[in-house]
Amino acid sequence: MDPIVLAITGASALPLGERSLKLLLSKGYKVCLILSKGAYKVSSAERNINIPIDQLKQELFWRDYLSVNTGELRCYKWDNHSADIASGSYRTKGMVIVPCTMGTLGRIASGYSLDLIERCADVHLKESRTLILAPRESPFNLIHLKNMTALAQSGVRIVPPIPAWYTNPQNLDEMIDFLVIRLFDSFIDDLAPMNRWKG
Repeated sequence: MDPIVLAITGASALPLGERSLKLLLSKGYKVCLILSKGAYKVSSAERNINIPIDQLKQELFWRDYLSVNTGELRCYKWDNHSADIASGSYRTKGMVIVPCTMGTLGRIASGYSLDLIERCADVHLKESRTLILAPRESPFNLIHLKNMTALAQSGVRIVPPIPAWYTNPQNLDEMIDFLVIRLFDSFIDDLAPMNRWKG
């Protein structure tokens, strides 16, 4: 099974990235995880969680924090430009950036890769692989919209984390699950059980 590249940037929606990681590992997927430099800062500031930067320590951290022992996990530092996933010859099933800052989205749209996340996104574009971005911003300005349009025209799926109430969520965790499962719906069948619209 080809791995999935999961990137978490420093937008204010880290629980979506965390839940994505847990559901993917619980489903038995191999995940290549990259946190942006900003994601570490936001995690500390908003959630009082200090995520280790060291690859092996971070892998152990996520296993313990998410209480999941299945799947395969490899963590990468944001500035590791020589990583295997930075090459188009490294096969993947696809890449998801959740949450995705507008800075990250804009640099991907312009082909300007400053870090490993943006380089991996560029690789997925040039290799015509699945690339999904979950922008976390409101309201969108015209530059945001133009960047998203350029990416959509290049084959990127833009999936803002927009909640729905037809599933009758009973708590925030159920709403987060809905957002994450819908995010992956286009290329993973039934990432986790969910109440879907039945008409």
